[in-house]
Amino acid sequence: MNENINKRALFYGSCFALITTAFTFAIRAGILAQLGREYELSPTQLGFINSMWFLGFPISMIIGGLVYHSFGAKNIMIVAFVSHTIGIILTIFSVGPYIYPLLLISTLFIGFGNGCTEAACNPMIADSYSGIKMNKMLNRFHMWFPGGIVLGSLISKFMTDFELGWQSQMWVIMIPTIIYAALFYGKTFPKSQNAEGTSLAENFKAMSTPIYLFLFFCMALTAITEFGPQQWVGLIMSSSGAHPMLILALVTGLMAVGRFFAGPVVEKFGQTGVLLTSAVFATLGIFLFSIATGPYVYMAAICFAIGVCYFWPTMVGAVAQRVPLSGALGMSVIGGIGMFSTAIFQPIIGSWIDRDRAEGLAAGLTGLELDLVSGQDTLTKMVAFPAILVVLFIILFFWQKKTKKDVIAVAH
Repeated sequence: MNENINKRALFYGSCFALITTAFTFAIRAGILAQLGREYELSPTQLGFINSMWFLGFPISMIIGGLVYHSFGAKNIMIVAFVSHTIGIILTIFSVGPYIYPLLLISTLFIGFGNGCTEAACNPMIADSYSGIKMNKMLNRFHMWFPGGIVLGSLISKFMTDFELGWQSQMWVIMIPTIIYAALFYGKTFPKSQNAEGTSLAENFKAMSTPIYLFLFFCMALTAITEFGPQQWVGLIMSSSGAHPMLILALVTGLMAVGRFFAGPVVEKFGQTGVLLTSAVFATLGIFLFSIATGPYVYMAAICFAIGVCYFWPTMVGAVAQRVPLSGALGMSVIGGIGMFSTAIFQPIIGSWIDRDRAEGLAAGLTGLELDLVSGQDTLTKMVAFPAILVVLFIILFFWQKKTKKDVIAVAH
C-alpha cells in the first residue's frame, strides 16, 4: 500500500476514534435525564454512572502510556475497539432489575476504550509525522473532541425532539466506532520511537518536583471545572428555558474554534496569563449559569466556553515546558488525574442535586421550579472550583515570573 495512503488512513482512523470518544460524552449527557426518568435513578446514582466514564479513561490512558513502546499502537486500538463495542452494546441491552450495575460496568468499558484512544493515537501521530507537520496534524486531531461533542449534541437533540429512544442514540455511537476500525484494518502502523531519551526513573523523579505536584493539583480542578457543568447540563439546565443540548453544542463549538487558535493566544499572553484569565472567565460563566434563565443562559455559555477552552491544552503544555524530564509519562499522568478527579466529583455533584432537591421540596417547590432552583443551587457550589484556581494561578504567576518567556504548547 502507498505510504501516504496508509498514513492518511491511520490519521483519519484516529480522528473517528476521537469522534467516538466525543459522542460517548455528548450523547450520554443528552440521555442522562431519560435514564433517570425511565429507570427511577437518582442524581447520585447517575453521578456514579458518569464517574465510570471518567474512571475508565485515566486507567487505560496511563497503562497505555506505559506500554505503548512495547505493546504498540495497533494492539492498544484493538483493545479500544473491543472496549467501545462491549460498552455500547451492554448499555443498550441494560434492562431489568440489574440495570444500575450494568450501566456502571458498561460505562466503565466505554471510558476504558476512550483512554486507549488517547494513549495510542497521540504518540502514533507523533511517530507518523515530524516537525511543523507533526504539530499541525496533532492540532487537527484534537479539534475533533470538542467538534465531535458539537455534532453529538445536535444529533442527541434531534433524536430527542423526534422522541427516538436513548437506545437508538447509543447505536449512533457505533457508527464512528465501526468506521475507525475499518480505517485501521490491514494498515501498517509506524514503529514507535522513544524520543524523550529519559528513563522511567528520571520521569518519576521529575514528577516529584514541587512545580509538577502543583500543576498536578491544578489539573484536578481545571478538569472538573470543564467537565462538571458540561456532563450535567441536560439535567440541570432542562428547566432554565434554554435547550441543554444547544448549550453543550455552543460551548464545545466555541472551544473547537478557540483551540484552533490556541498557539498564538498562549504565545501572546503566556501560559500563566492564559490560565489565570481562563479561571476568571470560568468562575464568571458558572456563576451566570447559576442565576440565568431563558436566552441569558446562552450568554453564560459563551463566557463559560471562553473560560474552559484553553484549560486542558495549556495545562498539558505547562508540564511539557516546565517539567520536560517527566516525558510522555508526565503528560499522560496529568491527563489521567484530570479524568480521575472528574470521576470522583461526579457522584458528589449528584448528591448535591439530591440534597438541593430535598431542600426545595421542604420549601414547597414543585415541578420545573424545583428542578431549576435545585440545579442552580448546585451550580453555585461548582463556582468554588474555578474560584480556587484563580488564587492558585496568581500564585503560579508570581512563582514562575522569572522563568523564560512561555512558548506555544498545545495538547488535548
